[in-house]
Amino acid sequence: MAGKRIIAVGGSDAGISAALRARELDPESEVTVVVADAYPNFSICGIPYYVSGEVEHWSNLAHRTLADLKATGMEVRTETLATGIDVAGRRLAVRGADGRTEELPYDALIVGTGAVSARPPIEGLSGPDALGPADGVHLLHSMGDTFEVMQSIAERRPTSAVVIGAGYIGLEMAEALTTRGIQVTQIEALPEVLPTVDSELGALVHTELEAHGVEVVTGTQVSAISRALSGEVLHVRATGPDGKTFTRGTDLVLVVVGVRPDTALAASAGAELGVKGAIEVDEYMRTSLPGVYAAGDCAVTHHRLLGKTWLPLGTTAHKQGRIAGENALGGRRWFAGSLGTQVVKVFDLVAARTGLRDHEAAAADRDWVPATTASRPDDHKAYYPGASPIAIRVTGDTGSGLLLGAQLVGRRGAEISKRVDTYATALFHGMTVDAVGDLDLSYTPPLGSPWDAVQMATHAWENAHLLHAHRAGLHRS
Repeated sequence: MAGKRIIAVGGSDAGISAALRARELDPESEVTVVVADAYPNFSICGIPYYVSGEVEHWSNLAHRTLADLKATGMEVRTETLATGIDVAGRRLAVRGADGRTEELPYDALIVGTGAVSARPPIEGLSGPDALGPADGVHLLHSMGDTFEVMQSIAERRPTSAVVIGAGYIGLEMAEALTTRGIQVTQIEALPEVLPTVDSELGALVHTELEAHGVEVVTGTQVSAISRALSGEVLHVRATGPDGKTFTRGTDLVLVVVGVRPDTALAASAGAELGVKGAIEVDEYMRTSLPGVYAAGDCAVTHHRLLGKTWLPLGTTAHKQGRIAGENALGGRRWFAGSLGTQVVKVFDLVAARTGLRDHEAAAADRDWVPATTASRPDDHKAYYPGASPIAIRVTGDTGSGLLLGAQLVGRRGAEISKRVDTYATALFHGMTVDAVGDLDLSYTPPLGSPWDAVQMATHAWENAHLLHAHRAGLHRS
């Protein structure tokens, strides 16, 4: 249907992808993007590399400039807050930076409000006397947060920093601050850093952090952040795994313990919420509200192995937004599903995962009997200089042989992201562990082996879990 009025709320991956897709498919459509801040289509994932100085100017984080977006024919309303949805009247209430309010009519509305930083129950982070950016205490998720961090660095000239949280962003920020010459202490409540991979692999990342001067404190719960009575020093109080409480003085504190879906706009209009409080959507990105779609970090994620879950990932947001934009015009495109494929660089090490870990597969409502096997194949032929081992953990169903997941940690030059993508492709197509060995993968001694490391790891899994059954079958025949 030509000439539809489409509104996308949110200027990050999902909202912009939806708007671009709508304009691609129907140049006659009236597409408006409502952006709460002044930074549409900026790469939030690139923030640590601006903080480190590797990306020289913040404007380079823009996937597209505002002018680029407007050149597609869409209207982009920056510094405009969406305040309410009139579902029956199909109108979106907004408030501009000048305080002026208006209602924008739509035929289809796409909610891409994303996620907001989780604020843990730490004394000093909430209440009327809560510490904030002016005190050198920061939560980090948006461009506005980033500018406040950079202002703190410029004004306070910190020599030390505490990073609370050792997930993807926490690790990247520990590296970024270390690169700037700041002494970093990283505190993680769980027993090991990077808890999205098995602890054996997290330990490798832990060692890499320490090798670059980061003090890593795991199994430790931060209970309070306070400011010294005199001077600018901050005090972080925490309790370690031994039950002993200690206080660490520092110049700067970053709190990066995850995010939660930002669903206030949709929920206030009556949208049904699902896993982790995210907006419930079907495979077509439709919410429970007529004419309203949702995509990105604010919406639930359809997982190819688990069903509905919540996985806030930029790659997923781009895909979901594109589908929502197409379906808002009357299309019937469906989201093929996520596998939670992720990769992170920590100094000279790269860690990645896709699919399920052993305990995740065991907890799923499936007839799986999962098992995980570890191996350490070289990234390329050992006789060619520079070969290094890749720690790989493959998870499969011992009943059917179905591949369920893979985790990898290796040096930066070991093509970790390429190799996890091989596993992700196999998972997407429902391949068995054995079938991965049949893939026709590239080989040259400086880059790989006749059996790629990906395949050697699946061979190790087969040898551990299927070899005896295979031999018994041969004897019976």
